Amino acid sequence: MDTFEQLKNECMCCERCGLCATRHNLVFGVGNENADLMFIGEGPGEKEDLQGEPFVGPAGQLLDVMLKLIGLDRREVYIANIIKCRPPMNRDPNPEERSSCAEWLERQIALVDPKIIVCLGRISAVSLISSDFKITREHGTWFTIDGRDYIATYHPSALLRDESKRPDAFADFRMIHAAYRELKKNGGEK
Repeated sequence: MDTFEQLKNECMCCERCGLCATRHNLVFGVGNENADLMFIGEGPGEKEDLQGEPFVGPAGQLLDVMLKLIGLDRREVYIANIIKCRPPMNRDPNPEERSSCAEWLERQIALVDPKIIVCLGRISAVSLISSDFKITREHGTWFTIDGRDYIATYHPSALLRDESKRPDAFADFRMIHAAYRELKKNGGEK
């Protein structure tokens, strides 16, 4: 079994796609490495690339607010991305890049072993839930995959661009909180 240190070191040496050539820092993941609740975004932005930590820019600040509103702190959960290097101009990661990084995320998920995975945005949901996932139609819907509960909601950056989506996202976060609270009440069992 991997350790976080081994996995991160291997990931830092990755040259499976061209994104490694333009990154400043690997953006591996952050938070509680034994969390029952894991949030997965699409990929690092400029601030994340410079700091080497996911969700530290404006979208990360909004994520922190949303977590706080449901009584959580980013240190209690684990936060990662589909890809570990920043795409140029913050464009969506293409299928080749997502595929190249898939093993790193799979191994990360295995190490954390969360009971609930929250996909932040369409790219994450398409990669982890279903290739034809529609975020506007299916956000807030629960899926069980390989014994884990998955749910998707809008990416915080989408909420910064379109505030009309915020009520739906906050409703999703309330459902996430209720499921997490129930999980904790049952001692980590569904």
